[in-house]
Amino acid sequence: MQHFDFIIIGSGPAGQKAAIQAAKLGKKVAIVDKKINLGGNCLHTGTIPSKTLREIVLYLSGYTQRGFYGQGYRLKDDLTMEDLTQRLHKTLKREAEVILHQLHRNNVKVFDGMASFENEKNIQIIDPKGKRIHLSADYFLIATGSHPHRPADYPFDDKQVIDSDSLLDLNNLPQSMTIIGAGVIGVEYASIFNAMDVQVNLIDGRDQLLGFMDKELTDHLVHQLRDNGMSIRMGEQVESIEKQSDGSILTKLESGKKLITETVLVAAGRSGNTANLALENASVGVNKRQLIEVNENYQSSQAHIYAAGDVIGFPSLASTSMEQGRQVACHAFGKNFCNTLENFPFGIYSVPEMSMVGMTEEQLTKNKVPYEVGIARLRETARGQIIGLEHGLLKLIFSLDTQELLGVHIIGEGATELIHIGQAALVLKGGLNYFLENTFNYPTLAEGYKMAALDAWNRMN
Repeated sequence: MQHFDFIIIGSGPAGQKAAIQAAKLGKKVAIVDKKINLGGNCLHTGTIPSKTLREIVLYLSGYTQRGFYGQGYRLKDDLTMEDLTQRLHKTLKREAEVILHQLHRNNVKVFDGMASFENEKNIQIIDPKGKRIHLSADYFLIATGSHPHRPADYPFDDKQVIDSDSLLDLNNLPQSMTIIGAGVIGVEYASIFNAMDVQVNLIDGRDQLLGFMDKELTDHLVHQLRDNGMSIRMGEQVESIEKQSDGSILTKLESGKKLITETVLVAAGRSGNTANLALENASVGVNKRQLIEVNENYQSSQAHIYAAGDVIGFPSLASTSMEQGRQVACHAFGKNFCNTLENFPFGIYSVPEMSMVGMTEEQLTKNKVPYEVGIARLRETARGQIIGLEHGLLKLIFSLDTQELLGVHIIGEGATELIHIGQAALVLKGGLNYFLENTFNYPTLAEGYKMAALDAWNRMN
């Protein structure tokens, strides 16, 4: 039996970064995953595919240029799924090669197969040929990710009633689609297909779309999506999904409404990939969504068995998963680390994209923190005019008492890139004067920071 200092099960963002961090500390490290899944759900079915599809759609549909050339502008008419997946497969192949190279360069042993616990200190791997390999370790990290939750009473067939994984295997681009669930995944795919002129119905039982985001931003998004023809129905519960004799899908709502579309995409949250790990042999429990509960150091009920990434639930971001993995390796081997997960940004890759860091107006009001806001409309920047922006908002929230930056909220072109300027100022305790006194490149969308700061100063004086 081979022994390692650290064994990681799962090769997504958390697993990769934990393995490399431990290797940098001079530890003997192994990572276990199916070779075809190297990179995890992030690479194969989640973050990278959806963001790649988004870029392809924005380019081929001509969506970003319609401000100049009109709503009828298209770079390519009659988009097909083949148009979308051609570039996607190239991207995935290259990313997998990069990941494998990084692991090999850091002397991380990669095992191809399915892992399960034999006891608290040992695992077995079944490789693609059925051979059993037995390994032991001082520490383990479970970073197996998650999969779409499938309600038992929905008639999934992976062709017309699909989840976010099987969506990538569609042969034809549907003309109409009902999406159940207005969380991050549902909103991203709804807006992507809407940009391709697919008739989209977005359904959710909650009253507000993306409730953790600043309400002014989500209201802005809802307005743009509806203006582009999307039907958004909040506060609605699904009664049933039924296949019709003509090949269409009927979605009945409890309110009595009926929606008939070619396809139904179910985005009803995610469940942890823990079913095949035999965690009971290691005395590690899971909750009803098969997620592993951990403490502040990402330790499970067994102190030497850690878990990180989507398999522990919120925030389930690739960026935070990477940092969780690094922190696990540092904690396991006694190296101090800086907690970088207090002020991390959220990125929503919808069309238009959104990003935020820090507090929202709703949170500050609830906590009775006095504040003032400053707003810049991206279309009013020179760069916005050059690239033809019609929408977009950059919003800064400052403390009324100290003028310290409390939150940054952006919707529009480049939001997920622009956010890092505000993140740096927020983490380093910057305030209103930083934005007022600094010079930004002209013409850029980043100039919006100064415009928003001036707007806040005017409101305060």
